Amino acid sequence: MKVAKFGGTSLASAEQIQKVGAIIRADASRRIIVVSAPGKRFKEDVKVTDLLIAYGQGILQRGTAEAEKEAVLSRFQQIMEGLGFPNHQKEEILGDLNKALRSAPKDRPERFLDAIKAVGEDTNARIVAHYLRLLGEEAFYVNPWDAGFYLTDEAGNAQILPESYDRLRSLKERKGILVFPGFFGYTPEGVLVTFSRGGSDITGSILAAAVQAELYENFTDVDAIYTVNPRIIPNPREIQEITYREMRELSYAGFSVFHEEALLPAYRAGIPVCVKNTNNPSAPGTMIVSERTLNGNPVTGIASEQNFCSVFVSKYLLHREIGFGRRLLQIFEEEGLSYEHTPSGIDNISVIIREQALDRAKEERIVERIYKELNADHVSIERDLALIMIVGEGMRENIGIAARATSALAKAKVNLEMINQGSSEVSMMFGVKAADAERAVIALYHEFYGD
Repeated sequence: MKVAKFGGTSLASAEQIQKVGAIIRADASRRIIVVSAPGKRFKEDVKVTDLLIAYGQGILQRGTAEAEKEAVLSRFQQIMEGLGFPNHQKEEILGDLNKALRSAPKDRPERFLDAIKAVGEDTNARIVAHYLRLLGEEAFYVNPWDAGFYLTDEAGNAQILPESYDRLRSLKERKGILVFPGFFGYTPEGVLVTFSRGGSDITGSILAAAVQAELYENFTDVDAIYTVNPRIIPNPREIQEITYREMRELSYAGFSVFHEEALLPAYRAGIPVCVKNTNNPSAPGTMIVSERTLNGNPVTGIASEQNFCSVFVSKYLLHREIGFGRRLLQIFEEEGLSYEHTPSGIDNISVIIREQALDRAKEERIVERIYKELNADHVSIERDLALIMIVGEGMRENIGIAARATSALAKAKVNLEMINQGSSEVSMMFGVKAADAERAVIALYHEFYGD
């Protein structure tokens, strides 16, 4: 049995769904299908999830959002017409969609928005299941609540509950093709909650682990995972095989192929993952595995992510003050902030956080608390930072990777704000000004790939 997940671009239109239908029918082992909401059909288009968010915000702010609702209904109607749905079937699905939009609970805004956002995946799953039946296949829509897909009660950021796996395991005993909506589930009390944005990848990984699938296929709009963002380097090298560790690091640092939390369930269950192209399904894609044979190049991929900031704290003899780090991070915890990295020296420490989480009022409170509670000598905050990461299992076996990387950055006149290497030695991270990020990536790519 294989679990196949199709992303928003793979399901953006009737023509794309027809391709998906052909892919599913080409392999009888593709028994569990996870679908996203329709994505963009062209560059200027709007994703259905964004249309739904606009609808939800309109209801909360103005009490009405008819134009936004009509945009959602129109997208799904166009898809069904393109697939040749009979009128009664179109009316039934649109009626259920309308009902879902009207009946979403408005007592708590975050719960309301979760319920609204989930409509895209849920409706698309019903459409794909019905389309497969039109093709003569035995296909069934599966509701996450009925399947026992239980999540924690965290609106917009839910996590799978361990007991869900036992309930979901029974899916492999069901007959036919099962079409499962991604991105959302329910609390044990029956409240709809969603993962963070892009969470359909997580749904697919969880289902693959639960049914012990032989393979989890993730269909997107590229032939493979590339060594670097193709928007920065035209026609970069493709990655044929990559480990979970490498992919996890690259996803964190900006590789948009996968949600950064998606691989954990598959990794723990030992399920290999294959990234493939809906528009070119014959391409072999990229395999994500536990271990791989090294190919001679120590660097597997290079990624960059912007919108970070650094809180720099300096205090004489800081390294001898027991509990300083704990008390510093406690301030961030009490302010509701998670940290990304904490590079340090003997008299100083930096806390790297996501810039959007630190508004000016919170920034002033944190600086004041660090001075007052920790008696710091100096505190400063630097915004507009980017993190550049080079990743590769082979880095552990090669001497001089850091020297090559820093030399390449120096030649490109990129000033380093921070260097950090994980203890696993699978990755090395550089902090640079956001304005220098693209130049840094280009320099590193040419250094390690020479193209």
